[in-house]
Amino acid sequence: MGMAPRMWGDIRMQRRAMLGWLGLAGLSACAGPQVAQPVGLSRPVPGLGPYEGLSCVPYARTRSGIALRGDAWQWWAAADGRYPRGQRPAPGAVLVLARSSRLREGHVAVVREVVSAREIRVDHANWASGALRGRVALDQPVLDVSARNDWTAVRVWYPRTASLGATVFPAHGFIMPRSEMAAARLY
Repeated sequence: MGMAPRMWGDIRMQRRAMLGWLGLAGLSACAGPQVAQPVGLSRPVPGLGPYEGLSCVPYARTRSGIALRGDAWQWWAAADGRYPRGQRPAPGAVLVLARSSRLREGHVAVVREVVSAREIRVDHANWASGALRGRVALDQPVLDVSARNDWTAVRVWYPRTASLGATVFPAHGFIMPRSEMAAARLY
């Protein structure tokens, strides 16, 4: 008889714990797939692609066909004389973020779409930290926040917070694949 009260107490605790977990699961299910529309962007952001375990450099090299080596910050100088470089985005071009205290190796991302003069969508790998590290992020917004609209200062979508990051990153500009250079010569 001494066991009965303790057993009922354990069952009640388990029931409360289960209800608590179900409540949390229900809340996360409601909030999970929805992404808030950030101010200044033209349309919603879909989210992350599958886990690839890649860093940004091999991903950008594979996606763009630009055969450069080294850390991301080295791509801008390495492209000089080999690939056209510029300050205007184009689909298939690679955006090169400069080396900074926040980006010790820089970063590269492939332009998926030019949305407006101040917004592009990129595909890139290994942008986020923590559990999102190594993932490929698809169709992610990047905003030009430079004073001269020359893409030398950008804010990048941060999937972990589902918003534009607060940090302004210095950017070198865009490297165009050789196919873009060949097409430009024809016209």
